Amino acid sequence: MPRLEERVIIVTGGAQGIGRAYCEGLVAEGASVVIADIDGKRAEALADQLGEGGAKALAIQTDVTREDATAQMARLTVERFGRIDGLINNAAMYQRPAVSRARFEEISVDEWDRVMAVNLRGTFLATKAVIGQMKQQRSGKIVNISSTTALKGSPFFAHYVASKAGVIGFTRVLARELGEFNINVNVVAPGQTASIEDEPEAEMGKYQPTAQTRSLKRVETPGDLVGTIVFLCSSDSDFITGQTLAVDGGAVFN
Repeated sequence: MPRLEERVIIVTGGAQGIGRAYCEGLVAEGASVVIADIDGKRAEALADQLGEGGAKALAIQTDVTREDATAQMARLTVERFGRIDGLINNAAMYQRPAVSRARFEEISVDEWDRVMAVNLRGTFLATKAVIGQMKQQRSGKIVNISSTTALKGSPFFAHYVASKAGVIGFTRVLARELGEFNINVNVVAPGQTASIEDEPEAEMGKYQPTAQTRSLKRVETPGDLVGTIVFLCSSDSDFITGQTLAVDGGAVFN
């Protein structure tokens, strides 16, 4: 029996890259998915593709930096499916658009604020939007996506690293506040992942230096993360909350 049958799970930033892999993995385990993405056309295309395979999928154009947009995301999900069982806070500013790599004093205030708005405020707003429904149900699974850069303190990346460290701190507070409602809140921290669709084979070499720092010496792909996401959305993880799971082939021991 599929582990997520009859569960409704929202994936922010779900139309492409790692988020797309999450959506595909969740429906393979029986979930209905809501693809919440700022790129509405890509979200619709993925929903149509998943629907052709028999899955229940809803696309919602969503800018996670806006409270009205995340509120609409939650409302339309409940209107369509009647409940919200899971939220994957995956939307982030990293590769699309690209985040500058520079010493912290060279990062502009505008870019710092943009990264925080998507990566941290977006996680806050999306969670705030769904939590009323989860409390009413007295159940829910929230999975926030951080990064092993936050565990390593990766240099020349201060805005991104700080935003992802904030996600971990936010998660720990939520786990404390929401446990009485039977709501689990955890973090997945991926390592560097080859996440852009149709990336030229010639470009894959740029991932090799990171791969050599891992215990498992290969390039990480989106599929490497799906099993952990499914686990944290399923009843198998019912007694796990407030935790950060590093999924990076053993580069960081958390």
